[in-house]
Amino acid sequence: MQATLTARCVRPAGVRPSAAQRARLQVCAATHEIAVLSGDGIGPEITAATLPVLTEAGRAEGEEFAYTEAPIGGAAIDATGDPYPASTEEVCKASDAVLLACIGGYKWDTLPNAQRPEKGLLRLRSSLNAFANLRPAVVLPQLADASTLKREVVEGTDILIVRELVGGIYFGEPRGFKEENGERVGFNTMVYRESEIERIARVAFEAAMKRGKQLCSVEKSNVLEVSQLWKEVVTRVAADYPEVELSHMYIDNAAMQLIRNPKAFDTIVTGNIFGDILSDEASMLTGSLGMLPSASISEPGKPGIYEPVHGSAPDIAGQDKANPLAMVLSAAMMCRFGLNLPKVADRLEAAVTAALDAGYRTGDIMQPGCKLVGCQEMGRVVLQYVEQQATAKA
Repeated sequence: MQATLTARCVRPAGVRPSAAQRARLQVCAATHEIAVLSGDGIGPEITAATLPVLTEAGRAEGEEFAYTEAPIGGAAIDATGDPYPASTEEVCKASDAVLLACIGGYKWDTLPNAQRPEKGLLRLRSSLNAFANLRPAVVLPQLADASTLKREVVEGTDILIVRELVGGIYFGEPRGFKEENGERVGFNTMVYRESEIERIARVAFEAAMKRGKQLCSVEKSNVLEVSQLWKEVVTRVAADYPEVELSHMYIDNAAMQLIRNPKAFDTIVTGNIFGDILSDEASMLTGSLGMLPSASISEPGKPGIYEPVHGSAPDIAGQDKANPLAMVLSAAMMCRFGLNLPKVADRLEAAVTAALDAGYRTGDIMQPGCKLVGCQEMGRVVLQYVEQQATAKA
């Protein structure tokens, strides 16, 4: 996949610039190749609101983005019969980063398991070996009252959950159904290798070093052998990070403490299924899934996947009610963790904060005295604040 000439151009997969265009690119600043997977439901809406904001934030720092669209999930099923077609995999592997909106919807719920949209997401993660999922849960002061918990419980919460993403019970074999003693039995296998545990542990320790230097490893070692191995390996890796305070907690206790005293946590590392549960629980501390980004990263030099935590919300799709801020913040995580563009990330995050400070709210985070706006308008407001930053800098 070749770079396009302008960050404002969104091209379909397979369209490449001419040789003359590629030659001119050689004397220009590097263009960051972004695979854009808008997916299903509200995905196209929040994508459309986000790309101009990302483009402008990049322009202000002298950076260009080239966007190549490709289908995934239900949209890919409708177009090709496959939730993750080979053409999409090719685009993603050739990119510098993957910006994903959301997938799934009621339309595809009756399909066989192997053909459902969610399989496309699992295959995307596996194909890029995106083994580490970073899920921040930060309670912004402007939205502390939007949480279902008391302000004094959640205000100041700043948690990063590091979840192993391509192993564990979601991928373990054997799995399936069988007949036993005259009835159907469903079974799955939870398995982790030492190498898989060590690499996710190192990602978590490195993240903790950049934060509060506290890491809590969550497992169920009082019952599960796989968790006993997890605890042993994480403890061993801790010797390489003497500045980080390591603690261990059973998953059931962690789920309780996350609600009881969320500010006690800084960085959490855990396996796939436990991380799936804890990260969704932590997201509700903030008051809305519409505010939460995530990053799924691979080995250095390989593209990561950056996506909002929320789902495709088919019940509000096409109604201009979606909150695009998690998508904008996912783009910020992409710039910070995937493209090494911290100044662009800072601009995006500052623009989101400015929009909230000015009282703009989508329906999911609406509060008394604030201004209700739709997805498109929220995108325009954030873009306006990015442009104001650029003007002030100039």
